Formats: sequence, structure tokens, C-alpha cells
Amino acid sequence: MSTGQGVARAKEKGKEKDARPLRYVARQPIFDRAEKVFGYELLFRDGLENAFSGDTDEASRATLDRSLLMGLDVLCDGRRAFVNCTRDTLIKGLVMVLPSATTIVEILENVPPDPEVIAACRNLKEEGYLIALDDYVAGDAREPLAEIADIIKVDMPLTTEEQRAELIRLYGPWRCRMLAEKIETQTDFVRARDQGFVYFQGYFFRRPEMLNTRDMPANRLNYLRMLQEVGREELDVIKLERVIKPEASVCYRLLRYLNSTVFGLKSEIHSVRHALSMLGEREVRRWVRLVAAVGAGQEKTSDLVLSALVRGRFGELLQPRVTHGESDLFLLGLLSLIDVMLEMPMAEVLDRIPLDHETKAVLLGQASVLRPVYQLILAHESGEWEAAAQLSHSLQLDSEEVAGYYWQAQRWAREVSAAG
Repeated sequence: MSTGQGVARAKEKGKEKDARPLRYVARQPIFDRAEKVFGYELLFRDGLENAFSGDTDEASRATLDRSLLMGLDVLCDGRRAFVNCTRDTLIKGLVMVLPSATTIVEILENVPPDPEVIAACRNLKEEGYLIALDDYVAGDAREPLAEIADIIKVDMPLTTEEQRAELIRLYGPWRCRMLAEKIETQTDFVRARDQGFVYFQGYFFRRPEMLNTRDMPANRLNYLRMLQEVGREELDVIKLERVIKPEASVCYRLLRYLNSTVFGLKSEIHSVRHALSMLGEREVRRWVRLVAAVGAGQEKTSDLVLSALVRGRFGELLQPRVTHGESDLFLLGLLSLIDVMLEMPMAEVLDRIPLDHETKAVLLGQASVLRPVYQLILAHESGEWEAAAQLSHSLQLDSEEVAGYYWQAQRWAREVSAAG
């Protein structure tokens, strides 16, 4: 059977199996030295339809199937897709159903470098695919594959600084592009970059570096003022308009959002006051928070803003189904990255915003009734499916439905980003 026929069959099979919206994908960004997104490692949820039951071959095949159905252009915003591959996936050539121009074949740490695997990798290289080795360490058994690889992902916690220096000496920069994996802090990122790594993966971009005390730029102060105004018990539309109008980019975003099909308004919006007058108070608060948060992040990586939007919408979809008191779960998700966007400690940001105690507590890492919900949001974002299932169960939620809400949140966030 030809590759084209295989793609067609996979698509038809996918249509039969997945009439519902696909809803169980996470992605982790991979950055370059300038902290721009280079690509995404795709992580797919198991337990739907044909459960993987710990079978990595089945998981790998399902990853390919979902990639075909959803489209790498949608999943990765036109950037490279790192797709995990097992020995079975490699030697059967299954990954070749995905386009070589945007697919990086990521070989898992338990794949043996036997002759069949090496031959399959050489064939993939000839077809234009890039090869990456996952979780590489000193003395790695896949050393023969390092001769073929284009990218080597070094496991930072499992290697010493001396071992990493030796790996860079052996394989980079003239042979491979070295990727530092499991970067958790800004300090880790700077150290790895200075050591010679080219790409970086982890959660460092979500955790702000503690900055020296300095004046906040006027536009960032305005974002906080907007959040302050919509957080007041009595909404003063005139004051709110005064804070919004000086920010041309925020005005533009607000009007674009409200004019877009995402919000389904029947008539066009022509001014800030018109927009505020057409919306009910609850929606004014919601959308101004949205626009202020997006505006605050506009100088940051687009993945950061998208993550905040997904978190906010996911929380909003969960809200009717979990105990949350008076807290707004949309706001919880949306503000969860505001410290990184504004380059301020979270405690300092929250001191300036009227926010309920439980939301403030969970954003500061303190005890809160909202903590399990927030952990569920983060588990889906990072592809920690076992933890997500356990948290869903503890909240008396159906994990399948929760996965569906997460997919809906991702789709909504992409639509809102496009509208802005």
C-alpha cells in the first residue's frame, strides 16, 4: 500500500472512530536561544476508545493518528512537531504518514540501536525528516544513533555539568543541535544557554525571574488599572473607559475580539463606550480581564498568552461542575501567568488587584479550596494524564468529559488569538 493510500485509510479510520471533537492533546513548547518557540513536543491522552494500557507502541500509533486528524498546522501553529516514536513505529515507517517538512522524529530512550532501527533512521533522513534522541545521558546506549541524529535532547537532572560539557564537545555544535530538557527555572535556562545548548524545553518560561526593583512601564501599569476597575464591587463604566482608551493596542484588541465570530454579536462595535454599553456587567468584567491579560503578554512569547487563554477557558468550562464558592475560575486561569507577563512577583501583582481570598491563595501556592481544580488545569496542560484522571475522580468529574473541556478550551483560545 502506498503512503498516500495509508494516509487516506488513516483519515477514514479516524473519522469512524472520532466523530466527537478530538480532545486529548497537550503540547510542550521548545524554545530557541532567543526564547522564541521553535516547535512543540506533542503529548496525547490515553484511555479514549482504544486504551493504551501502558503500551507505548499503541500510544505512538495513536499519536500519529491524532496528528493526521487534527493537522500539525493546527497543533503546532506552523512550527515543528516533535513526535515520539518507538522501535515498532520506526521500522514499520508509520511516522512517514506525517510531512517531513514539519515533523521531527523523536526516538524514545528505550529504543535499541539495532541494525533495523539504524536502517529505518537512515531512510527517514533520506526522506527529509529530522531525527531527535529523547532523554539522552552520558554513556547512553543509543550512541550509534547519535551519529545520525540532528538534535540530541539532554536530560538535565540526570547529567552533571561536566557530562553535559562532554556531550556538547562530542556532538555539538557542528554535528547536532543540542537541546536542554527539563529546564525548570530562568537560572537553569541561562546556565544551559551559556554552556552551548541551542534549544530548551521545560517550564522555565512560566516562572518569572526575580527582577531588580524598577519602575513599571506606564502601559503595564494600565493593565493593572484595568484589572483593578473590573474587580471593584461597583463597576464604573466611565472610569473603566478612561483607563482603556489611552491603550491603543488594547482598544484594538477589545474591538477585534468583540467584532469576531467568537463572541457572536449581531452588530459591529464602533467604540470602547459602545462595546461596554452593549455588554452586560458580567461580560464587561470577563472580556476586559481577557483583553488586559492578553495585552500584558503581548511582548512575551505567543505560547505564554495562549496558555493563559486556555487555562482561563478551561476553568470556565469546569466552573458549573465543581465547588468554587464565589471565585471565578476563568479569572483564576487567566491570571495564573500574569506575573510572567508583567515581569513582577505574583504577590506584588495580586496586592494591586481586588481578588477573592481563595483565588489569591492558590495563585500564591498557598492552601485553597481551589487547589485541586488548579492542579487539574495544570495536569492537562502538561500532559500528565494519570494525575489528571486522579484529580478528576477526586472532584467527582468524568475524566473523559474533562478531557473534552480541555480540547474545547484549546480550540477557543486559538480562535480568540486569531481574532486579536
